[in-house]
This record gives sequence, structure tokens and C-alpha cells, in this order.
Amino acid sequence: MRRLLVRCDIDRAAPFATSSPDRYLAVHEPAKSLPRLCVCHSSIGVSFPFWMTGHDEEEKMANMLGIAPKSPRFIGADELEAMGAELAIAELHEAIESAWLDIRSGVAFGGKAVMSLPEGDFWAASGFGEWEKRFSGERLGWKLSALYSVNARYGGVKVIGANAFNRERGLPRSTSTFVLMEKFSLRPLAILDATSLSSARTGVYASEVFRRCLRDRPVESVFVFGAGPVARSVVSALAFCAGARIAQVYVRSRTARGAEALARDFRGRTPFRVEAVTDNEKLAEASFVVTATNARGPVFDDHELHPAAVTLHLGGDEVPAATLQRVLRRGRVACDDMKTVSRRNSQSLALHFSRQGMTLEAVGPLLGILELSAPEEWAIDPQEPVSITCVGLPMLDLYTVQAVYEKYLKLSGEA
Repeated sequence: MRRLLVRCDIDRAAPFATSSPDRYLAVHEPAKSLPRLCVCHSSIGVSFPFWMTGHDEEEKMANMLGIAPKSPRFIGADELEAMGAELAIAELHEAIESAWLDIRSGVAFGGKAVMSLPEGDFWAASGFGEWEKRFSGERLGWKLSALYSVNARYGGVKVIGANAFNRERGLPRSTSTFVLMEKFSLRPLAILDATSLSSARTGVYASEVFRRCLRDRPVESVFVFGAGPVARSVVSALAFCAGARIAQVYVRSRTARGAEALARDFRGRTPFRVEAVTDNEKLAEASFVVTATNARGPVFDDHELHPAAVTLHLGGDEVPAATLQRVLRRGRVACDDMKTVSRRNSQSLALHFSRQGMTLEAVGPLLGILELSAPEEWAIDPQEPVSITCVGLPMLDLYTVQAVYEKYLKLSGEA
């Protein structure tokens, strides 16, 4: 008899260093024409025998291990909408909450790879060189990214193609495609258009930060920089998680037209008033500030902030060094995951250290920089400033897409 071991979980710290039976599916295969398979998992003490004959063998083995079908299904945004499989705001928050629980317990983990392309190559080759001056204050953000992750049941890869110039062509700045896989075979189950899902999950960072940092603070107003899909998701998330605690949300964008369009679209849909502004005059009133822009440099000066403001940064190099220095001295600095933010090195927090010949990954623990991905709760004085940088964790995408996929199957009668 041969005893086959099929790994069913991965130890994050030492993925191949353990032989614990709790981490394997044990398949006993007698050398007979009618093999008997017995799948055991000692942590739950269950054994599942399967008698397989003829052409049913592959199908039953696939069912036993949860292996994906031979061909993945393609699910577009229009099909999700027509099916009613888009996530409501409560469902989105539930999926993200599950993700954070599993991230902090080590059940879900992943990584990120980014290839940034030289902007000069784009302007030289595209035939749009005369437009370059119009982007002097904005990054093209021309890049190809892959965000990969696994959890207890699924694996997945989100592929992102981004270029701010796409807006001039009537296209989204970035387009996300997600390949959802069955975990154990890592064969694809479905390929989904995840462009809107990606911005939706990013906006929910505002809810997590609000819960962590603002539950014990009075919040009269919020200031949001940006008017794109992520900024819109931020406003929706705040309406869901904070509701009547917020009286006013000010929105400032690269163009007044963008901010006005956002404010108009949310009119009557939120428990707070959304107002477009063209300068930072109202910034000093804001207890919570969110930056979600593609700006090349800081979008405010430190003296413009409320001294104890909580700031959440979802874009690039949007925060002045003076703010980071002040908050490092007098408040708390945090990020979603120190290694991921440090190695991406595209946001103000990571750049603050790399410009000095250091890395956030090396210096952060010594300075007491906090992580949303860590299991510990934060102890924050309501009077101290807080600066939080979030690069976007792949696991949040996985749980969002998983929720959409399972809702889609349920509505289609395939669950």
C-alpha cells in the first residue's frame, strides 16, 4: 500500500519544515483495480472513504479534494450586476472583517509584485507627448501589478494594469482582473472583472481606521482628498460605519469638476452633508483626513491639519515629511503591513525612510510603528495625532472576490 500525503495547509513561518499529520490529507491507495481512498484529517478526526470505479474516478477525486473544473468561468461586471451578485455595503464590510480576522490569525496571507514603467517611455512612444505638461502635478502610475494570496479555501491573483492617461481615453485609470482558484489544486474557478471591487475594498480601510482610532473622539467633519473610485468608496464606507457621528465631509480633488460631481452624486444618500471645496481652508476642522489621490507630492502642509487629526493615506507620496516627523514624535504612526509598504516604497511613509538610506521594515519596529495586520489591538490617546498608510493587502481582494463568487453561485442555483 502506498501512502500519499497531500498538503492542505501552509505554515507561514516554515512552510515545509513540519510533518504534523494535522497539516496533511492522508490518502491510502491499495494496489487494486478498484482503489479505496480514505481521506483523514487528524485535527477533526474524520475519515472519508470513496469507492471509485471506471470513468467516475477522476470526478470523485476532484470532488473529494475540491479541485476546480477543467475550464474557469468568465464573469464580467455586467453579468454580476444583472445577476444581482454585487456586494451590498454591509456584505462588503462583512467580507473585509473576515479577511482581517484571518490575516491576524495567519490563516490568510499573500504578497505583491509591481513593475513600474518609465514615464518617459510612454510620452516618447505613445504619440501623446504634448499632453505631458498636463500631468506635471500627477503621477502616471504606469505599472503592472500582481497581488497573490491564499486562505483556508481559496487562492487567487489580482492582475492590475494602470495608467492615469487612460482617463483621457474614457477608460478607468486602473483595470483589475482576478483569477480565483481552488486552494489545493490551485486551478482556476473563475476569472472576474475586479476593477470596481478593488476600489470598493480599498475604501473600506476608512471603516477599519475609524473603528480603531476615532471611536472615542468627537468627529464633526472629515476631509477627503480625491474624487475617483476609491474616494467614492471611502464616502460610502463612512456613511455605513459612522453614520450620524459625522456632520460634514469635505471633498477636494485635482479638478473642481471632479469634487463637485462626487458631492452631487452623494446628495441625499448619506447621513452627512458632502461638500466640494477648492482649497484646504476647512482642513483644520477635520478630525479625520483621507488622501486618495494620484498626486506627485504632498496635498497639504502640516500646519493646515488639526493638531490631533487622524490621517489615512491610500495614494502615493501625498504626506509632507513635516507631518510624519511630528506624528512620529508626538503621536502614533501605523500602516496596514510594514513589510509590504516598505518593499513597495511608493508612499510617503516608506519614502521618508528610504530617502535617508533606511527602510521602514528595519526602522519601523524600533519606532513602535503599528500594523493593522498584527493581532494586537491599539491603545491610542484620543488627544494624539495618528498617521496611517495603507498600500492595499492582497488578502482583502481575495475575500471580496470570494464573497462575490459565492453570492453569484447561490443566485444562479449552483451553490
